[in-house]
Amino acid sequence: MIEAYAWPQSVAPGEPFTVKVSSDHPRVDVEVAREGADRAVLHRAEGITASVQATPSDAASAGCGWGDTLRITPPSKARSGYHSITVTAGDERADAFVVIRPGGGAPAPMLLVLSTATWNAYNDWGGPSLYTGGTRVSFERPLAPGFLVKPEPARRKMQPRPDREGLWFFEWAEPLGLSVWSGGAGWWNWERSFVRWAESNGYAVDVATSQDLETVPGLLDPYRLFVSVGHDEYWSWGMRDAVEAFTAAGGNAAFLTGNTSYWQVRFEDDRRAMTCFKYRADEDPVLGTNQERTLTGAWVDRRIARPEFATTGLSFSRGGYSRYGLGVPRGSGAYTVWRPEHWAFEGTDLRYGDTLGMADAICAYEVDGCELALVDGLPVPTHADGAPGSLEVLASAPARLWQQHEQPSRYAHEPGELEHVARSLFGEAWQEHAHRITNNHAVVGCFTTAGGGTVFNAGCTDWTSGLGDPDVARITRNVLDRLS
Repeated sequence: MIEAYAWPQSVAPGEPFTVKVSSDHPRVDVEVAREGADRAVLHRAEGITASVQATPSDAASAGCGWGDTLRITPPSKARSGYHSITVTAGDERADAFVVIRPGGGAPAPMLLVLSTATWNAYNDWGGPSLYTGGTRVSFERPLAPGFLVKPEPARRKMQPRPDREGLWFFEWAEPLGLSVWSGGAGWWNWERSFVRWAESNGYAVDVATSQDLETVPGLLDPYRLFVSVGHDEYWSWGMRDAVEAFTAAGGNAAFLTGNTSYWQVRFEDDRRAMTCFKYRADEDPVLGTNQERTLTGAWVDRRIARPEFATTGLSFSRGGYSRYGLGVPRGSGAYTVWRPEHWAFEGTDLRYGDTLGMADAICAYEVDGCELALVDGLPVPTHADGAPGSLEVLASAPARLWQQHEQPSRYAHEPGELEHVARSLFGEAWQEHAHRITNNHAVVGCFTTAGGGTVFNAGCTDWTSGLGDPDVARITRNVLDRLS
């Protein structure tokens, strides 16, 4: 048995972190390596003394509190990046990570902020996650198997044929000893492939964590471009403040994501844990107080009154699911192109009505959109939902919010997304207005802030699954080249 995690999860160059190991092997080897286009070993130590460390019964919510096994101080000029931590003894291994924030030299043109808050929400190591009954989850514990490393070829969350049970990924993961929740979050799924692709194509990428957006003053100041990739579902008030201030001041953002910033969280215990009541927001103790704006429900909740449109331009409440469960059961997984003259499509030869990303079904799993109307045969935002006035709809695809009877059976204890979103938006009169969000769309969109910042949003979790497609790759290069 080997388990491990690093603390803190994010450090500046020259700032120490510790690796905390629990193992019934008396000696373990530890390797720390930056992961990108190449794997660069930062530190290796062999024969480190280890022992079994007690895991508290409330580890999932309060953390493990393990003692230090190994203390490592990166060089003062260490390159920013995601660093894998591999702990081995014989044939057994444990995986952990640490992020070295920028600061060891000239900044890269872009800062990728990993969706570590979302990883933590899904993490079911040591007890309940936010998906299995928990409302508070600790960062100070290992990530369950599958979040950081999966065996190749790793399967995607989406299914080849939608089904009521939604078991396709589960049936692959369970026999391998992986967390069944690791299909929805973690380094391996999306951010890893983006960093490898970007650095292989000549882009320098600095890296930080979700929490860093709130805790590191001026984190975004040296950059032209903020990047989010994959599934970045859980955001705090401070995270949104940081990104919105950045784009309002002329900075740019690229969301190669879906279901982005859907739930509000509160970081607690010096950012060692986070709270999110989700569907049970009425139980959140801030309700009815002067802190009600920090209610940990959906950002579109009328009591929070801060829809994610202001940050990303789009919202899961007007998107939902595609090719997952019973979300658009026969959806192609492709976008339909509407405005091929937009700069994002330069060099692709895409035309009006062409499909984008069909071979890889990039429009899958969870997707974001906005309320649409047709004007002269082209979809345009109505702006009735709060979508930015300058938002352009570049491409779209059908999407659905599950009703309670349609969602995979493992979510049977939750209200349907359609019912939940309708209540969040419309209150007691939700049934009268639910039709407004019944037939939704995923959207590829772009808008400009009053301060001159440009925000591009791919509108889907699985955009990076299509980076082998020449059109998807070219659009991504156009975005990075123009905005960074």
